[in-house]
Amino acid sequence: MYVRDAKNRDEAWLLHHIEEMGLDAAAFRSRDYVIAVDEETDDRVGFGRIRIHKGDPELCELTGIGVLESWRGQGVGAHVIERLIDTAGDEGFDTVYTLTDQPNYLERFGFDRLDDAELPDRLQDRLAEKREDVSEEVVGLALDTDEFEMPAYLREAFKEAEGKRPEEQEPEESPEDFGIDPEKASYKYDTGS
Repeated sequence: MYVRDAKNRDEAWLLHHIEEMGLDAAAFRSRDYVIAVDEETDDRVGFGRIRIHKGDPELCELTGIGVLESWRGQGVGAHVIERLIDTAGDEGFDTVYTLTDQPNYLERFGFDRLDDAELPDRLQDRLAEKREDVSEEVVGLALDTDEFEMPAYLREAFKEAEGKRPEEQEPEESPEDFGIDPEKASYKYDTGS
């Protein structure tokens, strides 16, 4: 399992899963995303985006973070977030912000909740939009880029991550499937005479 920068060929896959999960696709640019990939199958299993808001000051927002359902609970989202925060730090941002209706997930990595008034003006506007479009439960969080904490169990889970695939078994057939009443039918060479 590894996390890489998205490529142009990932755009259709990203858009499909962003829409399917009901995530934020505002100002979509595939080059802003990173993708978690299963190195054995080359399946894309998770993604996230860093969105830079230009202006004075420039702001960095983590958004559009998603993991395919069969890959959840195995550290995929945590590693996507770690990669995004590393990228933000490399680009000179000391703080990253995020607007989410799942704050508990991000708080375990060191994110702190902010009062609405503590958010920069541009993010206050985005917060109002997201509350209207996504959920009234959306809140703002922030993290200093050098304070990200990866729980050890998620780092280990990511190393061994596997998609949880439903077992593909043929359903067991019953006599009723063929229109036979087992209470009345006789078997083996009974001609009924």
